[in-house]
Amino acid sequence: MTGPVTRTTNLAFFLARADQARAEAEAATLDLVRERSRRSEAAWSALAEKAQHGERLRIEDQKRKAAVADAISDEDKNSQEHFKGDFSASAR
Repeated sequence: MTGPVTRTTNLAFFLARADQARAEAEAATLDLVRERSRRSEAAWSALAEKAQHGERLRIEDQKRKAAVADAISDEDKNSQEHFKGDFSASAR
């Protein structure tokens, strides 16, 4: 369970830093400081977007793997039932 918590924490950190940079840009009186803060906000926001995208991909991959595992499990059950049916018919 540590993995998702860490990812969520990273996302929250990136978003918090973007908010902080935005606030610094709004409060800045010097143009260069304002521009630097806006670039910082853009960078942190991009990291947050990448983290969100990665998390969506991870969730989709987990769902896909679960579906494949379910399909394999169903095939195994069907195969076992077919084998049992063949065995009981030949025992007669």
